[in-house]
Amino acid sequence: MADNQETKPSQEHTAQSKPSILPGTYGQLPGSNSAAKTTWPDLVGLMAEEAERKIKEDFPRAQIQVVQPDCFVTMDFKQDRVRLYVDSSGKVARIPKIG
Repeated sequence: MADNQETKPSQEHTAQSKPSILPGTYGQLPGSNSAAKTTWPDLVGLMAEEAERKIKEDFPRAQIQVVQPDCFVTMDFKQDRVRLYVDSSGKVARIPKIG
C-alpha cells in the first residue's frame, strides 16, 4: 500500500509538467504554419508610402486606403483592406489594421 502512494505523486507530477499548448501555436489557427498579421503597430509615425510598402510585404493582396485627417469612412469590413489614417504631415497616426 505504501508503494502505491509513492507512485501516485510521480504520476501526478509528470501529468502536471506536460504543457497544455504546444510551443509555437499560440495565436494561430490549428493547421496553419504561421499566423497572418492583422495589425501593424510598428508603422505608426512612418510616412504613408513606406507604411504601404511594408504592409504589402506582409500582405501582398492588401488594398491600401490612405485616410486624410477629418475624412469620413464607411463602417463596412473588408478582409483585404488596410486603412492608413494619416496626420496633416502624411505620417501614419493610428495603428493600421485589416478591415
